[in-house]
Amino acid sequence: MGKRVKLLCPCLFGLESVLSFEVRKLGGENITVTDGRVTFEGDLSLVAQANLWLRTAERVGIVLGEFSAESFSELFDRTAALPWEDYIGEDGQFPVKGWSVNSKLHSVPDCQSIVKRAIVRRLEGVYHRQWFNETGPVYQVQFTLHRDRATLLLDTSGPGLHKRGYRARSNEAPIKETLAAGIVDLARVRGDSVVCDPMCGSGTLVIEAALKALNIAPGIRRRFAAQQWACFQDGTFDRLRQQAVEQVRREAPFVAYASDLDPAAVQLTRENAAKAGVASRIRVKQADLADFTPPEGPCILLTNPPYGERLMDAAHAEEVCRTLGRVFPQREGAGCYIISSQEGFEELYGRPATRRRKLYNGMIRCNLYMYFSPKSSGPKAP
Repeated sequence: MGKRVKLLCPCLFGLESVLSFEVRKLGGENITVTDGRVTFEGDLSLVAQANLWLRTAERVGIVLGEFSAESFSELFDRTAALPWEDYIGEDGQFPVKGWSVNSKLHSVPDCQSIVKRAIVRRLEGVYHRQWFNETGPVYQVQFTLHRDRATLLLDTSGPGLHKRGYRARSNEAPIKETLAAGIVDLARVRGDSVVCDPMCGSGTLVIEAALKALNIAPGIRRRFAAQQWACFQDGTFDRLRQQAVEQVRREAPFVAYASDLDPAAVQLTRENAAKAGVASRIRVKQADLADFTPPEGPCILLTNPPYGERLMDAAHAEEVCRTLGRVFPQREGAGCYIISSQEGFEELYGRPATRRRKLYNGMIRCNLYMYFSPKSSGPKAP
């Protein structure tokens, strides 16, 4: 697969450095990091690798073109000049969606129409036909207009990459899988780590920790839009998926302890862990946070306590923060990583964080409060 491509992966704000590190490990070249996105280059097989392996990317797009567009004629002409036929066949479906921010071309429906007509014009000239039934594989076209700069790409992922396939159901306020994976990475979870979450909800943090520790590719159990494309009918996805299966570190001694006061959450964590293939590594029980006792020895505590915005009132959320400060250990070898939007969290918790990192849980602005001693699992440098 010698063809060179430029790829763009959006991510949650605050996880850009984590994602860029992942991309570098995959062999991505000419990496560029901007707010909420990482771009990089590689051969076509990197599309499959990125979809299978990137834990914090929201999706993987192939960039077809980037250019200035201050008028509809510019948008049409420059879109029509791009080599869409390199990917889209005569029967391909190519729906268009996108967004515009701080640009002269601010009408998204009009831009969608222009981009669609420009692609049709290009394909008419290539395939020498004037009508496309669009009954074949889906090539989702996405455009962004930011300060009059257009980016056009093809989405290779389909459903967002946070949809790993193990969480068909969740509790009322779940943490997104990609965000959980970012926290796991910042906490430096390894194959021999012991991880705890005493407010596990649907189990996302401990499951993502297990996937990372056992080197299980997050996309190993799902399919991607690009698998149907003509350029990937050579078995690339199947070959790389099989390689991913062979790279699972089944011998790693990793174990996680999860608990929750809600018996429904306990059952949900068990179900999700089983679907993810890591049930044997996660011990789950019903328990009150106030009764939490961490295991002896080095451990990493990860949790996403209720914020008082969705699941409980503010007073109760504040009391949870105080309880966390009482039951989480202050000892060498124990690292604590708590994501919260609670104002004055550190005062409620009872001590200042070693480090903080701004993150977003959905639309809620949060901080990841990181507590660790020099000999515990400290975060990576940004």
